[in-house]
Amino acid sequence: MKLLIALAQGVTLLVSIVFVQYVAAILIPYLRRKPRPVGDHRSFIWHVIIPARDEEAVIARTVRRLRTRFPETHLWVVDDASTDGTADIVERMSIEDQRVHLVRRVLPEARTGKGDALNAAYRAITALQDGGSPDRVIIGVVDADGELDPDCLGFLAGQGGFADPAVGGVQVEVRMRNLTDRRLLPGRGRLANFVARTLLRMQDLEFRTVIASVQHSRHYTGTVGLGGNGQFTRLSALMDLDRGEGRPWRGSLLEDFELGVHLLLAGWQNVFMADTWVSQEGLYNVRRFLTQRTRWGQGVLQCARYWPQVAASRHYSAAGFVETTYFLLQPWVTVELSLVFTLPLAAIVYGAAVDDGVHAWLWDTGVWYLTACYVLGCLPYVLWGPIYRARCAPEHPWTSGLGWGLAYVLYCYGYYITTWRAFVRILMRRSGWAKTRRNAEKDTVFVARES
Repeated sequence: MKLLIALAQGVTLLVSIVFVQYVAAILIPYLRRKPRPVGDHRSFIWHVIIPARDEEAVIARTVRRLRTRFPETHLWVVDDASTDGTADIVERMSIEDQRVHLVRRVLPEARTGKGDALNAAYRAITALQDGGSPDRVIIGVVDADGELDPDCLGFLAGQGGFADPAVGGVQVEVRMRNLTDRRLLPGRGRLANFVARTLLRMQDLEFRTVIASVQHSRHYTGTVGLGGNGQFTRLSALMDLDRGEGRPWRGSLLEDFELGVHLLLAGWQNVFMADTWVSQEGLYNVRRFLTQRTRWGQGVLQCARYWPQVAASRHYSAAGFVETTYFLLQPWVTVELSLVFTLPLAAIVYGAAVDDGVHAWLWDTGVWYLTACYVLGCLPYVLWGPIYRARCAPEHPWTSGLGWGLAYVLYCYGYYITTWRAFVRILMRRSGWAKTRRNAEKDTVFVARES
């Protein structure tokens, strides 16, 4: 028993130290980033795809806002066999505005995943082209509730973006839009609304600091990833991936990261921009949040099949290969950590109950050792709170930053749940694309058919 406990202690301490070093490595590029120059968006032709399924509550507002802010942009709304009035709303808008287009998908071809919906719009866009250079055509992807920064296209067109002919894809920063809502759950108590607001805040913190830091560090490894909202790609790059098949997006549940990997394998560069943003509705329903993150985790597991191509690619540097390998291993690492940080504690508690020597050690030095391990393990998470408050929410007091950091520790424990759920879905051969329901919608079963 003592040997087992000693081994568990060593592994726990080692993992904690390595994790602290990793956080430091991704934090430095984030803090040192410099603003990018703005370019002339008129140098490019812009198309934005909006995948939509049962989005009548938000689609009209999103289309109007995008058309008002970006009058020269074509909007392509892909109705994925909606059962509500989504298609009718967009069809009426398309009659009034020639730059609003409706792409209808019908069963049984519809509801097979977001990637297939994007491919349908891609084929419609390529059919519309009048022979102009595909290098000048940029295709964006925005959620049905998405809102783009009014200056977004200027930053995308600048030297840090598509003005560089080597850049095939750009991902902009993602923000949560409903942070100021105080009564997210009308009719519920203060505690329920506090939890809901905290869950929203954690998502904004995660995207604007943690994920942004990872993306900034990827500039040095050449492995910037694309996201599902605020993703922009050059048409010529998509055509390289298409190869006449009409499907540059493939079948993974993490179709955004998958597309980014394919662009890198084809020799294109991806860029992350924190100077501009896309906002979306954050989730405050725990069940829907877990469903979304389970899908993401399963998507990472599916993308592991590209690891041999990454390993053999001349377009990936050694650092890029290591970073991508780490990302693809994250679900496995999460499962391991859920055991590494749980089993030692369980072993010590059990040992203290049955072994007087362990019991004496626990009260003598073990408490301090365990405290050191868990402080090292939790401190990197806690630090994100004050950093987020300083960089993204300076109007709040410093105590809020500390509280958000502590809440982020608990938030991250949710990944243990969603990762285990993703593994279970893989084992059960369940690969259906589960759409995340809007906050205003009722909880109903809404899953794409298996493909």
